[in-house]
Amino acid sequence: MDFSTLVGQLNAGTILPEGIVIATLMVVLIGDLIVGRSSARWTPYVAIAGLLAAVVALVPQWDIAEPVSFLGSFSGDTLSVVFRGIIALSAALTILMSVRYVEQSGTSLAEFIVILLTATLGGMFLSGADELVMVFVSLETLSISSYLLTGYMKRDPRSNEAALKYLLIGAASSAIFLYGSSLLYGLSDGETRLGAIATNVAIAGLEDSIGIVIALVFVIAGIAFKIAAVPFHQWTPDVYEGSPTPVVAFLSVGSKAAGFALAIRLLVTAFPAVSDQWQFVLTALAILSMVLGNVVALAQTSMKRLLAYSSIGQAGFVMIGLIVGTQAGYSSMVFYLLVYLFMNLGAFSCIILFALRTGTDEITEYSGLYQKDPLLTLALSICLLSLGGIPPLAGFFGKIYLFWAGWQAGAYALVLVGLVTSVISIYYYIRVVKMMVVKEPDEMSESVKNYPPIRWTLPGMRPLQVGIVTALIFTSLAGILSNPLFTLANDSVDSTPMLQPALRVERALMAIAHPNPVE
Repeated sequence: MDFSTLVGQLNAGTILPEGIVIATLMVVLIGDLIVGRSSARWTPYVAIAGLLAAVVALVPQWDIAEPVSFLGSFSGDTLSVVFRGIIALSAALTILMSVRYVEQSGTSLAEFIVILLTATLGGMFLSGADELVMVFVSLETLSISSYLLTGYMKRDPRSNEAALKYLLIGAASSAIFLYGSSLLYGLSDGETRLGAIATNVAIAGLEDSIGIVIALVFVIAGIAFKIAAVPFHQWTPDVYEGSPTPVVAFLSVGSKAAGFALAIRLLVTAFPAVSDQWQFVLTALAILSMVLGNVVALAQTSMKRLLAYSSIGQAGFVMIGLIVGTQAGYSSMVFYLLVYLFMNLGAFSCIILFALRTGTDEITEYSGLYQKDPLLTLALSICLLSLGGIPPLAGFFGKIYLFWAGWQAGAYALVLVGLVTSVISIYYYIRVVKMMVVKEPDEMSESVKNYPPIRWTLPGMRPLQVGIVTALIFTSLAGILSNPLFTLANDSVDSTPMLQPALRVERALMAIAHPNPVE
């Protein structure tokens, strides 16, 4: 094979956005080594500029003629483009909310950004990984970086405890996932590409073998850990409470989006013969996640733990789209993750700002906040109400789309559980809003009574303000102006080759159910 042929088969232009992230990471790392702690004045903005440049570089990748690169290891199809964009944007917003938080903790901001960019890189590669080795390397890049971020506040015992729990449970889940992958490798006669695995398994007549079922269970366990689905959620509340808040924000959006991208690619491509089985398993996980996540959130007293259980419930909602496996189902997943990016990161930005000013994240300490900080109250209220699905905010349209896709596909039990648990979630979100807005002056908490003067000119506060306002505007307008996002989500699914077999079956079934009348 000559050099030009090898270059053509590598098709390295497909990973240009990831290349930009790598270059940004190197600039931040080397710049910090040369300049020292004073690099904190410019490294966050270089990192944000690099991430936004990576998002811009994804635009020409939309619907390219040859999305497969690196000899079939990576696919730059339209679905991966959307997920890579979500992960890069979540990292950019996370850096905005991190500047003041990390500097106030006395740790190095540049090192934090380098590890965060590494996690972002792992998530972006995972979104397009189309081969088992690529999947595992990307997954571990994301996971190990997440462990480091979780324990980044070395002087905080809670951060150390959260990192240890996350590492131990994460290592076990990685081993389980790897064992399932090795079974796939063996059953497919030594094949690692996902599409070829399904083909070889079908040729060998192993679609109904116990080996495939065991591999499926182990793989789903690894994915469920990454998206924090019950019963693989045990790490979530403790890690969310003990970790640095910006890290929690990234894990709740970037890591979760990467997990769902992996779930779609792996289950649809490598396990088409046992689709009924994995849909059944995911249905059980979705129902458990929606019920446990939203019910247990009612009893929480910490905002971070409340959002941890909320995140578990949200994972259950998103899984509805994956379970039904229709065009509307996949599109609703993409749409919901797009709006979830801003409303969830917006809520975490507000929690960070409140903690910086008061030193607490207890829900009762938010009493009467409206009278001291109207902007923070407005932004947090909008984001929480959107997470609860209150119209006309973005979260309402996201849930309606998910539930409509499920109802249309006949998943009535899932939709009914989703509707009931959504109503439950509205209660604990509105409880926080009511506490901030309705309380009388004499009912203010001690933290709000002693609320410091609002000074946006302090170092690192402007980026946090920009992050909060950006999330507030997008969450408010995305519901009213949701049509472009609907179109983006639908186009990303329609143009993705790996989803076409499932969509053709769906269209054939619809044609049988609704035949055209004879003229």
